Amino acid sequence: MGLLGRILGGGSENVKELIAQGAVIVDVRSAGEFSGGHVAGSKNFPLPLDAKKEKQIMALNKPVVFCCASGMRSGQATSQMKAKGLECENGGGWMKVNGLV
Repeated sequence: MGLLGRILGGGSENVKELIAQGAVIVDVRSAGEFSGGHVAGSKNFPLPLDAKKEKQIMALNKPVVFCCASGMRSGQATSQMKAKGLECENGGGWMKVNGLV
């Protein structure tokens, strides 16, 4: 997979596998975007992820699939949280992730 695919959440197989293993889906769009539609059961932690939000995400004690509108913001969140040691993947757009659930 190319760089653009990784940034926009092109790893559907990895995402499917994490979801099958019980990963938590975290949507990093704004609260307003989230209320307009989201993956059932997903949690909303809008960017930016400050220390408090990072701690809450780490406390989930499960792998995480990040999503947003297009995959750009979820890519940022994935990079940030991987650097903290979290097992996570960029799912890309929330509608794409919704199709994998």
